[in-house]
Amino acid sequence: MNIQAPIKHTAAEEVLFQFCDAANAAVACSEESQKLREAAVAQLRDNGFPTRRVESWHYTDLRAAVKQLSTPTGSRVPTPLLAGSKVLSADTHIAGVKIEPWSADKAQFASLESDDAIGQINTALATCGSIATVEAGQTIDTPLSIENRGAHARNVVSIGAGASATIIESVSGDDGFSSDVTLISLAEGAKATYVATCEKGADAIQLGQLRVALGKDANLDIVIFNAGGRLIRREIIVLVEGEGSKLDIKGVNLIGGDSHIDVTTVLQHTVPNTVSEQLFRNISTGKGQGVFQGQIKVHQIAQKTDAQMACNTLLLSDDASFSAKPELEIFADDVICAHGATVAELDEDHLFYLCARGITERTARALLVEAFVDEAVEQIENEALVEALETRIGAWLEANG
Repeated sequence: MNIQAPIKHTAAEEVLFQFCDAANAAVACSEESQKLREAAVAQLRDNGFPTRRVESWHYTDLRAAVKQLSTPTGSRVPTPLLAGSKVLSADTHIAGVKIEPWSADKAQFASLESDDAIGQINTALATCGSIATVEAGQTIDTPLSIENRGAHARNVVSIGAGASATIIESVSGDDGFSSDVTLISLAEGAKATYVATCEKGADAIQLGQLRVALGKDANLDIVIFNAGGRLIRREIIVLVEGEGSKLDIKGVNLIGGDSHIDVTTVLQHTVPNTVSEQLFRNISTGKGQGVFQGQIKVHQIAQKTDAQMACNTLLLSDDASFSAKPELEIFADDVICAHGATVAELDEDHLFYLCARGITERTARALLVEAFVDEAVEQIENEALVEALETRIGAWLEANG
């Protein structure tokens, strides 16, 4: 019989357990929720932070990377991505949207897999968040804003049958350790755009997870924008469980300085006649390290699935790096599925072409890089959103060019 010896916790892990004790004391909850939180802490104590030995964390060794933990020193209010957005808080009134005060019992804690480190950390530490329901048949023109200004937020958003809405989730702050988990469900015929922006300071560690359930004929567009932070990991886990549903994911990762940014997606197609498309564009410069892991699972029953995935990266310095791991796991035989990943430098022929027409090399490089990133953004249907993202991309490129 093999008996596994308890692991020796690092200094950062010991601080994490202190955070867990403080969060447990700060939030009252039912016996069921309390058991789930205690189970999450027990998993963390048993396993510690994930290392390269955990397959899903192979390119982001959290245990080695995190030497110390601290709470964020401030809650910088992010500049709204779209004008006129309304924050989902208990004191906000939006016609057609039911907003409830946050509580641990409404946060939909659940049993977790052993490698779901972000879920475990957030379940143990969450003390705030947004709970909202877009009522069936309602079209909400006002962008709904989730501002994760607390250290550890857990959000639950439900889109009712035939309803539509735009949700913008933003995380900001200069330093410290934070996490967020957002659960979104779309009922039959619902349509939504979900945007997640992460613009953290150079000393910040941010762990985020989006979990989505798509109902019959539901349509969800996801836009991911990461720029900044010392270590960022964003997971997107989607259950495509409604026939006729469609999912579109666009992502831009801007990685500079000493940043490490990891985006990991897991899509499960469990019913026939569904569509998913993923397109990520990444820029890595300085000593930036980037990671993309994309997994598409097509169940045997999920015939007529159309699933496409592409991840393209530009390296702008010798010290920059990017690791890509696209995966297809297909058990159905009547599907259209493809994936691809490229990592390259700027095309010297294109650069020469522009310089030969009187454009300075710096300007030519900026034009090529911006065009490369904008190709993903320009496919977004919402013109105001495209313009807002292009402005932020331009500002980052100007600062890191």
